[in-house]
Amino acid sequence: MRFNRRQGTSLDDRDLRLSKVGVALTVTFVTAVLVSGGVFLSLVVLLDFQEIDKTAKLDAKTLFDLVKLSFGVVAGAGALVALVVAYRRQRVDEAGAHREATRLHTERFSQAVDKLGSDSPAVRLGGVHALAGLADDAPTQALRQTCIDVLCAYLQLPFTPDPGEDPTHQEEHHRYLAFRKVRHTILRLIGDHYRRPQGTHRSWQGCDLDLTDVTIDGNLNFDGAVFSGGTMSFDGAVFSGGTMSFDGAVFSGGTVTFDGAVFSGGTVTFDGAVFSGGTVTFDVATFSGGMVALDGSTFSGGTVTFDMATFSGGMVAFDGARFSGGMVSFGAALFSGGIVSFGQAVFSGGMVAFSGAMFSGSEVHFDDATFFGGEVLFAAEYSGGKVAFNSAVFSGGAVGFGAARFSGSEVQFYAVTFSGGTVDFSHAAGSPPVGLLAAVGNPVSATVALPVDWLPPNP
Repeated sequence: MRFNRRQGTSLDDRDLRLSKVGVALTVTFVTAVLVSGGVFLSLVVLLDFQEIDKTAKLDAKTLFDLVKLSFGVVAGAGALVALVVAYRRQRVDEAGAHREATRLHTERFSQAVDKLGSDSPAVRLGGVHALAGLADDAPTQALRQTCIDVLCAYLQLPFTPDPGEDPTHQEEHHRYLAFRKVRHTILRLIGDHYRRPQGTHRSWQGCDLDLTDVTIDGNLNFDGAVFSGGTMSFDGAVFSGGTMSFDGAVFSGGTVTFDGAVFSGGTVTFDGAVFSGGTVTFDVATFSGGMVALDGSTFSGGTVTFDMATFSGGMVAFDGARFSGGMVSFGAALFSGGIVSFGQAVFSGGMVAFSGAMFSGSEVHFDDATFFGGEVLFAAEYSGGKVAFNSAVFSGGAVGFGAARFSGSEVQFYAVTFSGGTVDFSHAAGSPPVGLLAAVGNPVSATVALPVDWLPPNP
C-alpha cells in the first residue's frame, strides 16, 4: 500500500511577489512629501501664521540653515531608500525561509507516508505519529489539511475483519489486533487535536475531517470542542463499538454529518452540548443498536435532523434538553423499534418536528417534559409503538398532531397538565390517545382542540 497525494502550499505566490524598486521608491517619496506637506500646513494653522517677512539680503545664518535643510532632505531620502531596500531584503528572506520550510515538510511528509505503507504495524504506528506531528508543524493551513486528509484516507481503506480467536487463526488474529491499534491511535490523535482551542498550537479545529464510510469500533473524543467552521463527515460510517463523545461541545457554525451512517453498537453522546448555529444531520441513518444521547443539551439555534432515518433498535435520548430555538427534525423517519426520549425536556422556543414520520413500533417519550413555548409537530402515522406525554406540563407553546392517524399504536397523556399553550388534534383520525380525554376535562380545556368525534358528551 502506498499513498500518492499531490501536495501544495497554502501561501499564495502572490503574497511573495515584491514590487519593483522604482515603484516602491516613487510611492515612498510621494507619501513622504504628502505627510510633510500635511505637517507644515497644520503648523501654519496652529501658529496663526499671517505672512512671510521678505528681505532683500540672504545673510550667513539663513544660508547655513538652507544648507542644513538640503543635507537633511538628502539624508532623509537616503534613509527612505535604505528602508525600502531593507524591506525587500526581509521579504526575500521570508520567502526563502518559507520555501525551505515547505521543502523540509515535503520530505518529512513523503517519509511519513512511506511508513504508512509498511507491512509492520509498529512502522505504520510511527508513520501515524509522524503525520500528526507534521500537521502540527505545517507552515500553512493547506499543508496541515493534507496531513489530516491522509490520516482520514488510511481509516477509509478496507481491512481484513477479525478471524476470531480460533487457535488455527492465531497469527491472523494478532495481526488484526495490531493494525486495529493503528486505527484506534489515529482516532485518538484526531480527538486530541480537535479539542484544542482554535488558534493555539496543535489545534486542528476549523479543518475538515472526512471519515466517510469508515468503520468506527474505538473511542473518539471531541469533548468541549468548538465547531464554528469546517465540515466533519461521518456519512456512511459504521459505528459498531466504542464511544464517540461530543459532550460539552459548542456548535456555532460548520457542519457535522452522519447521513447514511449505521449505528449497530457503541455510543455517540452530545451530553451538555450547545447548539447555537451550524448543522448536525443523521439523515437516512439506521439505528439498530447502540445509543445517541443528547441529554442536557441546549438548542438555541442551528438544526439537528434525523430525516428519513430508520429506528429499529437502540435509543436516541434528549432527556433534560432545553429547546429555545433552532429545529430538531424527524421528517419521514421510520420508527419500528427502539426508543426516542424527551423526558424532562423544556420547550421554550424552536421546533421539534415528526412530519411524515411512521410509528409501527418504537417508543417516543415526553415524560415530565415542560412546554411553555416552541412547537412540536406530529404530522405522522401511528400503527404501533408508543408516544408518551405522561406527567407533561403544557403552559405555553404548541404541540400539533395535525393530520396524524392513530390506527393501532398507543399515545399516552396520563396525568398531563394543560394550563396554557395549544395542543391541536383537530384534524387527527382514529382513536383518541389514552388518558387525553380525562386530562382535558369536561368541558374540554380551551387550550386543547379535538376532532368532533372525540368530544365528550356535555355534562
